[in-house]
Amino acid sequence: MHAIRVSLGARSYNTYIGASALDEMIVHLRRAKAGNRLIIITNTTVLELYGLRLKETLLSAGFEVSLFSVPDGEGFKSLESAGRLYTEMSEVFADRSTTMLALGGGVIGDLAGFVAGTYMRGIPLIQLPTTLLSQVDSSIGGKTAVNYGRLKNQIGTFYQPRAVFCDTSVLKTLAAEHISNGFAEIIKSAVIGDRELFGILTRHTAELQAADGQLLETIIKRAAAVKARIVSRDEHDNGVRNTLNLGHTIGHAIESVTSFSISHGAAIAMGMVAAGRISVMMELMPPHELEALINLIDGAGLPTSVTGINVADLFNAIKHDKKATNGSVKFILPLRIGRAVASDKVTLDLIAEVLTEQ
Repeated sequence: MHAIRVSLGARSYNTYIGASALDEMIVHLRRAKAGNRLIIITNTTVLELYGLRLKETLLSAGFEVSLFSVPDGEGFKSLESAGRLYTEMSEVFADRSTTMLALGGGVIGDLAGFVAGTYMRGIPLIQLPTTLLSQVDSSIGGKTAVNYGRLKNQIGTFYQPRAVFCDTSVLKTLAAEHISNGFAEIIKSAVIGDRELFGILTRHTAELQAADGQLLETIIKRAAAVKARIVSRDEHDNGVRNTLNLGHTIGHAIESVTSFSISHGAAIAMGMVAAGRISVMMELMPPHELEALINLIDGAGLPTSVTGINVADLFNAIKHDKKATNGSVKFILPLRIGRAVASDKVTLDLIAEVLTEQ
């Protein structure tokens, strides 16, 4: 099993990647002296696939385990869901020594992380991501949040886990749609920080969509390493960590205006292409690099243009983005494959022009 370090001083931790990571997690709990009381937070889908089995395994290992689930879907990443979890945790007398296990995709990781970070001002958290997208991105770095109204991740906090365990064997149960969904964040990682990874993805797109085990594990390691390296330099998103938002300004707006009916990966793919087009218009990115990005996104089964969405609604959501000020948006622009920068020169008018052209 491979370990990637997120170096944050006293809050440092490892992301473990391998086909037996969930089994290794039990050894880790013993070694870390995490305490005997555990709470598993999952959704109704993962509950049946892995949640009940994990609970029984932990009970057999001598842990005291409570298991709570929320309905599956982005719409349940809410204050209401957090409130229900607070109540359920109080009913089993969870205290500050109780360790929470977040078992699921990005929605569960965000929601459970938010609850762990705010319940009794913080209890130990271990992320157990079960989707490709969450294994390469959302489980690493300590960003937790819930949606508010139609705005994504509007209420949240930074709260680092004690460890992350990415069990690649669970990806075998993912539908092709969810594999493609995860590719969006992997492509993003390549564009902002790993040109060699971009080449691997370009050469092996077909095998990756078939969820080839060893190859998939390799790209998960590389993508996770990009995230860990950036977070280690900028935990609280004040500088270089901004680049992890490539595609997210427009992508989050797409999710919001469609009431999350479009997947996160698809929305980020559309956002990345739009960001690339803006960068080319500003003469920052060579057109052939944008063409390579579009070809890879298309080959991964992801959309490359914003279609079927009301542009006026989308533009209004972008204006409400947390990074929008004084008629411009702090926007992440790719300069070339392997490097991106944050720019405050992207005007709302330029964004509107690109969206209208698509």
